[in-house]
Amino acid sequence: MERDLDIISLDDAPTLAHAFHERVLRTPDRVAWRDWRNGGWTDHSWRDSQDAVALWQNRMLADTLQPGDRIGILCGNRWEWVLADQAAQGLGLVSVPLYTNDRAENIGWILQDAGVRWLLVETAEQWERLQPIRKQLQTLSRIVTLEPVSSEPPQVMTLNNWLAPARALQPLPDYILEPGDPMSLATIVYTSGTTGRPKGVMLSHHNILWDLHAALKRVPAYPSDLFLSFLPLSHTLERTGGYYLPLVSGSTVAFSRSVAQLADDLLEIRPTVMISVPRIFERVYSKITAKIVSESKLKQRLFHRAVALGWQRFEWQQGRAKWSPGLLLQPLLDRLVGSKIRAKLGGRLRLTVCGGAPLGEEVARLFIGLGIPILQGYGLTETSPVISVNTLEDNLPSSVGRPLPGVEVYIGDKDELLTRSPAVMLGYWNNPEATARMIDEDGWLHTGDQVAIDQQGHIRITGRLKEIIVLANGEKVPPADMENAIALDELIDQVMVIGEGRPYLSALVVPNPDALQEIARELDLDPANHAIYEAEPVKELLMEHIEQRTQGFPGYARIRQVAIVAQPWTPDNGLMTPTLKLRRDRILQQCHDLEEKLYAGH
Repeated sequence: MERDLDIISLDDAPTLAHAFHERVLRTPDRVAWRDWRNGGWTDHSWRDSQDAVALWQNRMLADTLQPGDRIGILCGNRWEWVLADQAAQGLGLVSVPLYTNDRAENIGWILQDAGVRWLLVETAEQWERLQPIRKQLQTLSRIVTLEPVSSEPPQVMTLNNWLAPARALQPLPDYILEPGDPMSLATIVYTSGTTGRPKGVMLSHHNILWDLHAALKRVPAYPSDLFLSFLPLSHTLERTGGYYLPLVSGSTVAFSRSVAQLADDLLEIRPTVMISVPRIFERVYSKITAKIVSESKLKQRLFHRAVALGWQRFEWQQGRAKWSPGLLLQPLLDRLVGSKIRAKLGGRLRLTVCGGAPLGEEVARLFIGLGIPILQGYGLTETSPVISVNTLEDNLPSSVGRPLPGVEVYIGDKDELLTRSPAVMLGYWNNPEATARMIDEDGWLHTGDQVAIDQQGHIRITGRLKEIIVLANGEKVPPADMENAIALDELIDQVMVIGEGRPYLSALVVPNPDALQEIARELDLDPANHAIYEAEPVKELLMEHIEQRTQGFPGYARIRQVAIVAQPWTPDNGLMTPTLKLRRDRILQQCHDLEEKLYAGH
């Protein structure tokens, strides 16, 4: 595989638009992006992309957009997302990404708070979901939709109709590249806070470019790399690591059709790099382990031996374990087990970067043991986003790696991680009070995460200040690790550990619907009857599984009771953020009666 670097330096490209233009000049005919359209995969070269961006810019100017104006992008991962963003960057506009799974009221609030003037909407379904906020949409000067929509206000046009005047020009419009200030605002990214309204994180061109260059010093990317992008581009990890970083390194990006089709896309695209979140690995882990249980004893032994030897080989290569003769069997077992599972992921994964939440060691051990290199990283939207990451040469899966070169870290009060670097945001849009709470007078950003740092500089996340549960006896319990362990169980889809001010911990559980059906059949219960959620045999079975999953936790952290929640927690019902973090306060409000029953008499 080609291993020549082609990194566009900060000197050559001080803004995101300059980086795009420089990439077009260097490799105009190479494939930049690949997406699914008209029933097949379609390649878009750098030159074709810039020509298309020029058309968009012509029409944005016709819509009287001026440097500094904000444009909104409500769109899944596809070529048009990039075109809208790059057109905006070249004109000195500010892009505001929106989550397609966010609630209409949230989107309306963001559009008003950011003063968005121009909006891209992908589907007719998304347009229909926006109808409750029609009043907020009236403040927009232009709404461009990729699909025809019903009840179009005057400012709404389909993309084809909107671009028609630019396409009719002879010669066609040229790409526009404003000089741009690296320190100027490039984007406002609204964090999907678990409490209160989202805050608009202001990131400059330099914030983002500095951070991705620091990341490339730790985890290089090559022109021969093929990224598979499936996390939303509204997620800053995907946007920086899976869009801007490949642009700077000259890699190709393929946009997955959907998470539901990810397994097929992996086989068809055969990526070398993928950015993910723990939930994806946890789902695959659950499927693999569930399948193994149904296999013969011999196959089970082979599988577990392959994982164990693969992990042992990994630890030896990392310099943390001695070589042993048993490793001579590892290549054979890898051919029998590991290679077959890697083939289902495309067979070419050079590395996967995992961030956004902690990944359980049990999950990491299985994938790494099967030869799938997972590099955990850590960061915040407010830090553009990467603060630290493991590397292939120094990969400690129980940690989120060492800080990137140039990123300062410091442990403050209550073990909180503080960080300082050129990647730290400009501040929160229209919210100086929140900015002052987040960044102190010395420039240290307070992450809210509790950490430990070992002598080699590896950062371990130990808890979150706002999510620590304090029991009635004063014991402090960070719930995230327990929830991660429980969520790996095949019976459980979602879990939230509770117990603030209570004598013991309990768990609110959303069961796996297929598993619940199976349990009902075994217990002669009617799965359609709501009484199944109160049935003691079902609760007892769930408690058995929870106890098995949490047996390694301290005694005071033992979960004593479980309550079954009938409806899953989703962004649609407001109980999860668009980045799939639990809105704990809202869940507790909705489950107030369940909580009271759990602690009745105590």
